[in-house]
Amino acid sequence: MLHIYYGEMEGVINNTEVYFRNTYDPSWIVDGLAKEIILDVDRSVVLGERCIQSRVLGMIPPESLSGGTKTLLLMINDDTRIFNASTCGDNCAKWILKIAEKKDLTIRLGHIMDFGEGMFQIHVLNNDQIVTSMADLVIVAHNCLQETVV
Repeated sequence: MLHIYYGEMEGVINNTEVYFRNTYDPSWIVDGLAKEIILDVDRSVVLGERCIQSRVLGMIPPESLSGGTKTLLLMINDDTRIFNASTCGDNCAKWILKIAEKKDLTIRLGHIMDFGEGMFQIHVLNNDQIVTSMADLVIVAHNCLQETVV
C-alpha cells in the first residue's frame, strides 16, 4: 500500500540526486521494472548497468537520469528510507502506485500529485485516512498541506 505524508517530515531524503549518486547499485538499472520506468519516464533505453541511450542526450550514465527516475529507483531498492516524491513529476505517479502494489511504500509530498482517474488505495498519514480516488485525495491532501502552512 502507498502511504503519503503531506508537508515537512523528519528523516526524509530530500536530495534524492545526491543520495542516489552515493548509494545506487549498477544492477538496479538492468532490472525489468527499472528498464520500463527509464523507457517511460526518461524515454531512454538501458543498454547495460552503466550505459543508457537517451534520445536527447545520447549515451549517458545512470547518474544522468532524471530526478524522478532516480527517486523511483530508490523507492524500489531502498526500503530503509522515506523519499521526497516531490522530486517526481506526475509522469511518475503510476509507477509509484505500481511499486506500492508490490510492497508498503511511504513517501513525502509537498504538493498534490495526480495519480490519475483510476481507483487506488492511498493511506494519508497526516490524518490516518484511506482514499480511493483522485477526487477524494485532492480534498484530503489540500487540507493536510493547508495545515502545514504557518
